[in-house]
Amino acid sequence: MSDLNSRLMTLLPAWQWLRKYNQAKFKSDLLSAFIVIAMLVPQGMAYAMLAGLPPIMGLYASILPMIIYAMVGGSPTLSIGPVAIISMMTFATLNPLFEVGSPVYIQAACLLAFMVGVISLLLGLLKFGFLIQLISHPVIKSFIIASALLIALGQFKFLVDVPLKANNIPEFLLSFWQYIRYSNIETFIFGMLSLCFLIYMPKILSSHAVQSRIGSTAFISKALPLILVVASIAAVYFLNLKEIGIKTVGEIPSGFPPLSMPYWNMDLVITLLPGAAMIAMISFVESLSIAQATALQQRSDLNSNQELVALGLANLSAGLSSAFPVTGSLSRTVVNADSGAKTPMAGVFSSLLIVLVSLYFTGFFRDLPLAILAATIIVSIWKLVDFKPFIETWRYSKADGIAMWITFFGVICIDISTGLMIGIVSTFILLLWRISRPHIAVIGLIEGTQHFRNIQRHHVLTSSKLLSMRIDENLNFLNAHIFKGFLINAVSHNIDLEHVVINCSSISSIDLSAVEMLEDVNAELNKLNIKLHLSEIKGPVMDKLQHSKLLKHLSGKIYLTHFQAMQQLSPDVFQ
Repeated sequence: MSDLNSRLMTLLPAWQWLRKYNQAKFKSDLLSAFIVIAMLVPQGMAYAMLAGLPPIMGLYASILPMIIYAMVGGSPTLSIGPVAIISMMTFATLNPLFEVGSPVYIQAACLLAFMVGVISLLLGLLKFGFLIQLISHPVIKSFIIASALLIALGQFKFLVDVPLKANNIPEFLLSFWQYIRYSNIETFIFGMLSLCFLIYMPKILSSHAVQSRIGSTAFISKALPLILVVASIAAVYFLNLKEIGIKTVGEIPSGFPPLSMPYWNMDLVITLLPGAAMIAMISFVESLSIAQATALQQRSDLNSNQELVALGLANLSAGLSSAFPVTGSLSRTVVNADSGAKTPMAGVFSSLLIVLVSLYFTGFFRDLPLAILAATIIVSIWKLVDFKPFIETWRYSKADGIAMWITFFGVICIDISTGLMIGIVSTFILLLWRISRPHIAVIGLIEGTQHFRNIQRHHVLTSSKLLSMRIDENLNFLNAHIFKGFLINAVSHNIDLEHVVINCSSISSIDLSAVEMLEDVNAELNKLNIKLHLSEIKGPVMDKLQHSKLLKHLSGKIYLTHFQAMQQLSPDVFQ
């Protein structure tokens, strides 16, 4: 039986929780699904609109992907579906190529989701998930903040009913100057009232006065977007607001998502490949970070490669079901966890409820104002626009701070894909710069101990006949010449020097360039009658050195500990 369970869990990870599923978990998951659906319906339609697609595709993107993830994913509460950042990246990828909303644009969005799925799936199956995580957290954080700012600005056109562009800040300002005089004041008032409702109503509901009268308002607060949607539809219908220029979603087709392979050709695939790779990268980083946070809280296991496979299959299903790229949603995942979801079945229930909406209730959303969807996006995404991380990162690390600002200005001044690429490249350049500028210290013994510390930071014992050094970095071609220069300067300031001891405790790897540098240093010191010694060499480093000429020609010795080297080379000082 145990072998059968192991095979089932390998083929179908969901078997791990399905075999323990019970009535109590069913009730918790179903309740959670009803709460999440109150957010998912307006969000899904809004994010589809953000991607330049028909609102119904936002509902399609919330059906099969969630069911697939529930079967193969590892997080019990992660909510897969459309999110603002990925929708914006979808729009940025397709907008320069096709007319927004056209049939070819829609087909390209489906193909883009399919390609994201293929990339993610292959990386997961080949155990290459670690490659996507090489992007530094500051760059990702800066990218999300900058993208959120562009997303919020991009929705402003629906609040004023003019064709503003928001691929970058200069483009937005130019179009704002050109078209703002043509804005619809009634639409603006309607949109601003919606924003005020979504911003201030949660604060009113959470106040002590309200909660003391009606009790917990958590469910009502989470359902506010849906309440606003229903109220606005009623207002448009009964007050005939279309006559004063309030634009609505219009006719939405009903039915189950059409299942078909998206149209493709090799030229189109090559054109979309960079965008698909970017979206796969960001969707995995965002989804994994959310899943890891909930996994820690729920004390559940999480495998990054398995998550990559699950996300890949979810996007494949999105491409096959007339949807666009998806990933984990932070807001819906938090709501899902807080509302008591116990297993991924909560996501399955949410998908089934979305199916009912798609089949029978799409006509209800015909009179939904576009300004309401825009307000929903702005309120949900504006929480991410926070500049405190820039200040905190700059104080902690100037290099990471520079990478954040480069990414931010790249995104808001050029476009999100180019900005992200600039951020990634800058991260690796700064990483190489840091490696090429390692921390090197002359060290001495702290009296009464066997510990050695930097002579510029501590009161330590030293000897004029002995130079003790430590490099806090792996030795390679990037920093070998820096280390050699530091050693030469240190030696030149001490005419009584007889021994140089390099503490290798912080060196985990060494390349051929660094070994050749040590051979040169050994030969040059030998000419000055100064012996070179090494201490505390790690196993992998020793394996490399044994295949070199350094150990054969080393003028000094190799010591197990640095303290042992000091005692033997200068017993009058180090006892």
